[in-house]
Amino acid sequence: MTREFNIEMPTKGLDDLFSTQAEREDEVFEKVQRVPRNLIDGFPDHPFKVRMDDEMIKLIESVKKYGVLIPCLIRPKPDGRYEMVSGHRRDFAVGEAGITEIPAIVRQMSDEEATIIMVDSNLQREKILPSEKAFAYKMKMDAMKKKAGRPSNKNLRQLGANSFGQRTDEMIAEKSEDSARQILRYIRLTNLIPEVLEMVDNERIKFNPAVELSFLSVENQRNLYEIMDADQCTPSHDQAIRMKQAEAGGYLNKEHIFAIMQEIKGNQIEQFKIPKKSIERFFPPGAKRETVEETIVKALEMYVRHYNRTDHDRNDERER
Repeated sequence: MTREFNIEMPTKGLDDLFSTQAEREDEVFEKVQRVPRNLIDGFPDHPFKVRMDDEMIKLIESVKKYGVLIPCLIRPKPDGRYEMVSGHRRDFAVGEAGITEIPAIVRQMSDEEATIIMVDSNLQREKILPSEKAFAYKMKMDAMKKKAGRPSNKNLRQLGANSFGQRTDEMIAEKSEDSARQILRYIRLTNLIPEVLEMVDNERIKFNPAVELSFLSVENQRNLYEIMDADQCTPSHDQAIRMKQAEAGGYLNKEHIFAIMQEIKGNQIEQFKIPKKSIERFFPPGAKRETVEETIVKALEMYVRHYNRTDHDRNDERER
């Protein structure tokens, strides 16, 4: 009597039965693909600026000669396009070099995973502006909290900690050159209005007073900026602390800010001030303070040389 046996075939298909171990292992590894640049979108709210500086010029020349040596990291979008996760500077350099495709690794990842990778890869840069660090740390902290979910313990939730009691800022500090406290201080800068934050990036306002100024209301920050712009002055750390204290006390206003800023600081150098309205017609809108100062100094140097030469000619005529 013949017996019948039911043989259950693998669900993956017959091709998998006859594939080699090397082929199966190769499928696990991510492959570099050449992706058209016009199919790649930038990362939403990307905090790191792409600047045409000396390093970028060198990168463009390198891309022209050797191509992109390190592939970008992108992730697929539901609409069939891609989103850049790591490689914005390389992508910019490729565009400047006139190349239409870029080597990239395509990886599926969640919003939180993409944010964390984007921040970590860009924090390796040599030159990072305070504003870039500030928004990058904030984005990473928000992503890590969202990825971990809300812990059941109320106290841990208030601290922004994981289920083991470790705070998010401490976890970020483990992979950063900054301490947990410094990371939180950088995140405070995201509360500054754009005009004041730009002054921090330009090193017109130091980091420590900038942190204290971040506690001021938007209205008082704008009041402070108007005074700084008009008088070409910036607050010391002590002045910033007193403004913060006055803000907390509810009595800080434009008059109070003006009174604090009029104080002579210990290391303050006497400055010759020119009202902005009297010279702004000579410069294009939005001209930087450094450009204005440099132009005025050069104009004065030319005037002095011309005056001295004219005076010398007059003396020669008298001697004759």
